[in-house]
Amino acid sequence: MSNSAPQYIRPKDIDNRSTWRQRLAWRLEAIAWDVIYWWPMKALGPDRASNFAGWLVKQIAPLLSQNKTVKRNLRMAFPDWTEEQIEEVAKASWESVGRTAGELPHLPKIHPYEGDRVDVVHPERLDAVEASETGAVFISGHFANWEVMAAVICRRPVDCLVTYRALNNPHIDQRINKVRHDYGIGVLTPKGLGTRELMRALSAGRSVALMNDQKFNKGLSVPFFGHEAMTAPGPSRLALKYGVPIIPVSTMRTGPARFQTTIHEPIRPRGGLEGENAVRDCVEQITDFIEAQVRAHPEQWFWQHRRWPKSAWKKAGV
Repeated sequence: MSNSAPQYIRPKDIDNRSTWRQRLAWRLEAIAWDVIYWWPMKALGPDRASNFAGWLVKQIAPLLSQNKTVKRNLRMAFPDWTEEQIEEVAKASWESVGRTAGELPHLPKIHPYEGDRVDVVHPERLDAVEASETGAVFISGHFANWEVMAAVICRRPVDCLVTYRALNNPHIDQRINKVRHDYGIGVLTPKGLGTRELMRALSAGRSVALMNDQKFNKGLSVPFFGHEAMTAPGPSRLALKYGVPIIPVSTMRTGPARFQTTIHEPIRPRGGLEGENAVRDCVEQITDFIEAQVRAHPEQWFWQHRRWPKSAWKKAGV
């Protein structure tokens, strides 16, 4: 991976809306980020940072209001579980979030192809994409430490444009962008600005990588754990428009700062479907893939996101 400066594209509307008080608050937040979080985690090393942050968040997060969202989501997905099971997996999911935070300063040390921290299953499928010179649409979800997935792709190396969600605080946003670049993810495009960039990349034979497991209000309504969920059709539309495969990628935590990332078989429309029928079919296949991964390792998915609307919660009685 090149050591050139990272491409950093920031949504201007975030900063244009800010007042001088907001900009001062951002500066103070960045100082606190460095002193209270980043430097202490850095000093611990990857294993101890993962263990400590996981333990800390597991103790604190159940006291937060967002824990209600986690447990409601779990009840939606697993209606047969007891409250003890719900509580156990909710705490484990918070621990996973904490571990991810503890590992963030150490990403450059969690190399996918050097050392023993990441086991990559079917890397030859990445080689086939790069050799094809036509690109692919990689999709995944917020499992374990999802930063690992992007590095597995880009460090193979596959010429891939990766999307991310820009933070409001520009100083912290730049810090995270730098550590991702140091981890081998050289080109990042923020969600909301990236559609044209993604289209340019695919038309040039490059690949793109997107998360496809969170609620998208303007998306398609497809079943997820038996409940209709609004799901983004963008990755499917892009793949079909440019005639490239949709390749699912999953990441599973196997220990502190240790992972297994699997490159799965491509998804294509079934039965010769075309147009909007093909788009819906691909979205449903992607959602089925995400659901299967969640069922396999429910404690490692990001339940903190409100995947279903409140009306679905109410209908399900959770």
